[in-house]
Amino acid sequence: MMKNRIFLSPPHLSGNEQKYINEAFETNWVAPLGPNIDAFEKEIANYVGANEAVAVSSGTAAIHLALCLLDVKKGDTVFCSSLTFIASANPIIYQGAEPVFIDSEPETWNMSPQALERAFQDGSHENKLPKAVIVVNLYGQSAKMDEIMSICSRYNVPIIEDAAESFGGTYKGKASGTLGLFGIYSFNGNKIITTSGGGMIISNDQEAMNKARFLATQARDPAPYYQHSNIGFNYRMSNVLAGIGRGQLEVLPKRVAERRRIFEQYYKELANLPGIYFMAELQNTQSNRWLTALTINEKEAGVTAGEVLVALTKENIEARPVWKPLHLQPIFDGLRYYPHEKNESVSDRLFQQGLCLPSGSNMAFNDQMRVIKCIKESINSHMCKRELQA
Repeated sequence: MMKNRIFLSPPHLSGNEQKYINEAFETNWVAPLGPNIDAFEKEIANYVGANEAVAVSSGTAAIHLALCLLDVKKGDTVFCSSLTFIASANPIIYQGAEPVFIDSEPETWNMSPQALERAFQDGSHENKLPKAVIVVNLYGQSAKMDEIMSICSRYNVPIIEDAAESFGGTYKGKASGTLGLFGIYSFNGNKIITTSGGGMIISNDQEAMNKARFLATQARDPAPYYQHSNIGFNYRMSNVLAGIGRGQLEVLPKRVAERRRIFEQYYKELANLPGIYFMAELQNTQSNRWLTALTINEKEAGVTAGEVLVALTKENIEARPVWKPLHLQPIFDGLRYYPHEKNESVSDRLFQQGLCLPSGSNMAFNDQMRVIKCIKESINSHMCKRELQA
């Protein structure tokens, strides 16, 4: 008999979402505008301490709008984290610009300030600085923002902080996503809170946010008829989905605490095994631990991350490799890439050795122990086989 499916990161409803959805239906506000949209934007802005927020259809749309606001166009370059989901870089292509990929550093797995510095030096030498830097906060952990902001400030290049995976986390007391000129959140179905599908762009630049809202609603001019002087997009979030988001936001601190508890249990059970190394938490930050991520050193553990993944899959447990770096993606073949060290690509190693474990905030303790048991058995089994072969 097949065991129940353990998902990687399923939605976890609070129960209060229905109230806001019902209000939308009762008042007939089911379009991409309405009271829930207005309230959700204000509640997000207040929660993270930003001046303004604009709710859109996805985190990808939010990144695209940020690039439009920075006038990124054909012939421009944008520096972007390599170890991330492709949605971080696709909007660069939408604008006809060229991504330049920056490696991770080993402590946070996020953008390497060392590699970023080399990329800027080359850009300065070639008289072609990037229009923007997209920094991704991977699996809930903030990048080394002080170092990255210092470099970008020296070259006067703005930062887009892709906090799609880190909403609810903090960096030195500040909300993740609030350190760049623009911050990006995602409310996709597998994120720490969800609106089913959706995203948010935030900033302290009021004028830019007014323009973002304008562009996201097809750039319709203020005229008594449909007039358009700019190319816009159909990017606004629906009032119904914003209602889901309002119910979800109410429990965000609880969801962060639950994800961190799940991480702590994994750490307690697995960190003492040879070759198992968990994604660290940078000092003076708090990761939301959206996904518990670790690496497996084959020489020490006697097993590869791929072999553990196969064992989990056989047990009907959904796990996932760490993101395949963008500089290795066929679609971006031939584009420039700056490794952490000239002879060491950290993101390549993390992709080969990395594994994301089921981390849903509604995962039962028994289910988590089932995951842990499977990992332990996989490691022990492979170790025994290698000892016999030796």
